[in-house]
Amino acid sequence: MSLRLYVVGLGPGGADQITQEARDALSQATDLLGYGLYVSRAAVLGAASGAITHATDNREELARARHALDLAMQGRVPVVVSGGDAGVFGMASAVFEAVAEGPEIWRAIDVRVVPGVTAVLAAAARLGAPLGGDFCVISLSDNLKPWEIVARRLRLAAEAGLVIALYNPRSQARPGQLDLGFAALREVLPGDLPVVFARAIGRPAEHVLSTTLAQARGEDADMSTLVLIGCAHTRRIERPGQIPWLYTLRRIP
Repeated sequence: MSLRLYVVGLGPGGADQITQEARDALSQATDLLGYGLYVSRAAVLGAASGAITHATDNREELARARHALDLAMQGRVPVVVSGGDAGVFGMASAVFEAVAEGPEIWRAIDVRVVPGVTAVLAAAARLGAPLGGDFCVISLSDNLKPWEIVARRLRLAAEAGLVIALYNPRSQARPGQLDLGFAALREVLPGDLPVVFARAIGRPAEHVLSTTLAQARGEDADMSTLVLIGCAHTRRIERPGQIPWLYTLRRIP
């Protein structure tokens, strides 16, 4: 008997931004596992009509992964879903962590990670080409790591001259951390660097706000927002009545 488990990235949320490979995996699902929002989204993006849904809280990743592995051992075809790409602050790492710490037999399961369009790529496509040079992505959540490490990574990325994309920038439980992050970046970077708040890209609630590091405010973001901070080699192209295009130089003089 073939034992199989899929870990699927659903993309940013728009029906046209999920890959065909992801749809094919969803169509085979006997069980859908994930955070409630993503399970609901998967159900309308091509999941098998008879798939059983297992929606859990967004802090229950390891328990969710173990549940999926147990289902796979029963010969079912579980599909664990994440928004964006499952390997970028998503469920793929939780599944492999569970395998590494679990019974040896779980290593016989064919775990297939299906990539998706992650938020930074969707946002960059809307803005022009801000990722044309070197960049990094950093999660501002301190659920799994101390805030001191987050702040240090922000400063080091700024000192290295990288374009910075911030995931999980602000939540009800962490209302002040994005402002703390901006404060850490202002210690290193000039205030005129571009900052963009890209919310719900590809969905009906899409909204883009373009500003500068000096003027950026944490209250303009939520957990559906990708925050992008340019570097010294990021350029702005103004457009009348529209958000400016951003691009980052491919060549550093």
